[in-house]
Amino acid sequence: MSGPVRCFGPRGVRRGAALTLVFASVLATAAATGSLPRDKAKSPVPAARSVVPVTSAAPAATVDGDEVASAAARAVADGKSGTEAAERVVSRSGDRWGAVYDERQYEEFEQALDGSYTGVGIAAKRSADGLVVVARVQPGGPADLAGVEPGDLLRTIDGRRMDRRPVAEAVALLRGDRTEAAAGSTVVLGVQRGSVLRTKTLSRARLSTEAVTVRRIGPDRSAFSAPAAPSTAVLIDVDSFTRGSGTEVRDAVRGAPAGAGVLLDLRGNSGGLVTEAVTAASAFLDGGLVATYDVRGEQRALYAEPGGDTSRPLVVLVDGGTMSAAELLTGALQDRGRAVTVGSRTFGKGSVQMPSRLPGGAVAELTVGHYRTPAGRGVDGRGITPDLVVDSRAEQRAETVLSGLGGGS
Repeated sequence: MSGPVRCFGPRGVRRGAALTLVFASVLATAAATGSLPRDKAKSPVPAARSVVPVTSAAPAATVDGDEVASAAARAVADGKSGTEAAERVVSRSGDRWGAVYDERQYEEFEQALDGSYTGVGIAAKRSADGLVVVARVQPGGPADLAGVEPGDLLRTIDGRRMDRRPVAEAVALLRGDRTEAAAGSTVVLGVQRGSVLRTKTLSRARLSTEAVTVRRIGPDRSAFSAPAAPSTAVLIDVDSFTRGSGTEVRDAVRGAPAGAGVLLDLRGNSGGLVTEAVTAASAFLDGGLVATYDVRGEQRALYAEPGGDTSRPLVVLVDGGTMSAAELLTGALQDRGRAVTVGSRTFGKGSVQMPSRLPGGAVAELTVGHYRTPAGRGVDGRGITPDLVVDSRAEQRAETVLSGLGGGS
């Protein structure tokens, strides 16, 4: 089995290892739902229409898929775990983004791409003093029912202190590792509000979320459907590129008031399906190149569909939690001169993985190449530097920039 090219960021804690950064991830789950680092509040990849030369890219650390499959087959024939055998091969290969999943785990990942996930309904962000703070709580989720509120500090997760720890690590612990992430499993949080520290034990639940939310910003912040003041702009917040999210972005742009600018918020977006990111790019571009990528040395290209809105003022918000497919979109809009980007340097996940079915039912996702922006910039390990780098009050600064572009705020 081969599957679509996907771009996700860190997805959890691999067995016997520290935080593992992988590609089509359980962070998809987190991203769509409330366990993502936030600084706020099986469709295939299109066939390349032409081969675009790509300047020298650092070769991906790859592992031979046949070797992985053979290891799994031998283990299954001996009555052992094909998943564990394949994991050992991938672990030794140096493929830092590769991973192996059993059938149940992979089914969860696929469900996450449809906006369904198992979690507690918390979105986290980094505070100015380096602490992990609750940015958003999903209504009706376990955290909401337990009384967790935005602004609460996450001091411990399952007894591990979160002071000065990466937000991605907090996300992984909230999500749970592969043996603990089932609905009904528990996670113990040390939550501080003001000077009071409380311990809350939450049971993870099956939740669903909206990957794309839209609201008005500016002097008139009433509901998006209300009559718009001329200076009003629209904020389109994309948590992850799950199925249908690209179309939602496009529809939000088409439905925005005439003359209103768009603030596209990709902070904390861990990526997702490349096709959805390309559809989102098509909302703002009239065709043309979105990205190039290589699959085992064969160069391919992704193009926007014609007919996008090329005149509406656009500002893109990014941060260190902007990853993979979200970086692909950011790079396209920046290189094409379509948007002003504001925030902090993005994560730097620009490698390409594809899934394949192994003997015994496991699925391996192995690195097959890298993608590049329209200008030929590599993203992997480098990230994207915004046009305006800001460490605090990023949304307010972005609104100011948007206002200066004539998009209201």
